[in-house]
Amino acid sequence: MLDWAGIPPDESPRRGGSFGPYQQSHRLDLYRRASDVLLERGAAYRCFCTPQRLELLKKEALRSQQTPRYDNRCRHLTPTEVAEKLSQGLEWVVRFRLEKGVEPFRDLVYGWNKHEVADVEGDPVILKGDGFPTYHLANVVDDHYMGISHVLRGTEWLTSTSKHLLLYKAFGWDPPQFGHLPLLLNKDGGKLSKRQGDIFLERFARDGYLPEALLDIITNCGSGFTEKQMGRTLEELISQFEIDRITTHSALLDLEKLPEFNRIHLTHHIENEELRQKLIRELRLLVEDVYGDQQVDQEVLEKEYVERVLLLRKGHISFLKNLVSSDYSYLWVRPSVSREQLQTISAEIDDIGRLVLGLMTRQAAVLTMEELNKDLRSLQKQTKETKYSSMMQLLRLALSGQQVKNKNSETGTFFLFFFFFLNSYLLSDYKLLLFGHLARTGISFRYKCMYRYTAILEERAVESFRKAEIVKA
Repeated sequence: MLDWAGIPPDESPRRGGSFGPYQQSHRLDLYRRASDVLLERGAAYRCFCTPQRLELLKKEALRSQQTPRYDNRCRHLTPTEVAEKLSQGLEWVVRFRLEKGVEPFRDLVYGWNKHEVADVEGDPVILKGDGFPTYHLANVVDDHYMGISHVLRGTEWLTSTSKHLLLYKAFGWDPPQFGHLPLLLNKDGGKLSKRQGDIFLERFARDGYLPEALLDIITNCGSGFTEKQMGRTLEELISQFEIDRITTHSALLDLEKLPEFNRIHLTHHIENEELRQKLIRELRLLVEDVYGDQQVDQEVLEKEYVERVLLLRKGHISFLKNLVSSDYSYLWVRPSVSREQLQTISAEIDDIGRLVLGLMTRQAAVLTMEELNKDLRSLQKQTKETKYSSMMQLLRLALSGQQVKNKNSETGTFFLFFFFFLNSYLLSDYKLLLFGHLARTGISFRYKCMYRYTAILEERAVESFRKAEIVKA
């Protein structure tokens, strides 16, 4: 998922590298040798306490309203006692010997800190009976052998850092710099949990969110930058980040804002030539999946058409899948609208159809929404009884199949402009898509060739209208 998010690690099991192996189960020998070093130096010891005894210690502490902690009993075993228990085949773990008098350390976020862990905790287990390390040993050993210079982790590990520094000291290693980051919380202040199925990256990827949007919203609600700004790319995040600007306040993550972040980054993808080509391929697959059994015009799957759809809807959609929703079905399949439905809006549908198609003599390169709106108002004045609002309602229904304008739908002017724009590229016969939409409504007007089509294109156009009973023999 790091690769999906655009922040691949420098090394990993998949990428390889010089600091492997990377899976804990493949590094057990390294942890065992590290624990042996601590045992030889007297900084650690074997503990033979049974789970039953440890559970009794816990219950007794809770009964006395104290914090449960190990009583360090096995710390005081003599070498002879240890050898005897080993000869008996008793199970054991390795515990690290905590010492008082820890040195303060400077955290990159919280400043100077010091926690006398020996006063409040028992000696911690660092190597379990199955040979696997606990986090205390694993993070120290791994970071040392992998040459880690800076450790940035959640603030819940701040109080354990003194313990880890004692481990570094026992090994004789120089520790890295530590910085503890405030937690990322729900907008209500509750802690995010991996038990919440809706916060897994797989879910966001499946729902169509872009990785850039997730990175953007997380960094935007946190700190480390001079100002909050939506729409930053990974390169901008890297260049603008300053660790000194990280605050100690927890960040509240409002996932309800994520669609807006996604809209911004989807716009960036559409504007980028290389990324737009990927979106074109993805959208074509979506169209085939959703409308494959309904499609009549295969031209809508051609690259140039799909690309124009993306460019015209740039900034209006939050997800690529929005373009295959019912609100945009008119882009991919011809709406099924009867003549009777149109006649309930206006009895002048034939005249309106003829007047509107006359606008196709306009060059799409100079056509604008404002100019088209003026032309449509002028056309409405040429009708006898149809109001402008009714004419727009008729156009919306004829071109999109949408009768009621909702918050997501567009005006009749937009639909007409949209189809002019989409069907004006490449070859003139793509305009048949627009004619086809109107033809399906049963508008009865006599087709007049407004362009110098070749004979073949003229035949195709006339044949299209004849099938819709528009052109009379």
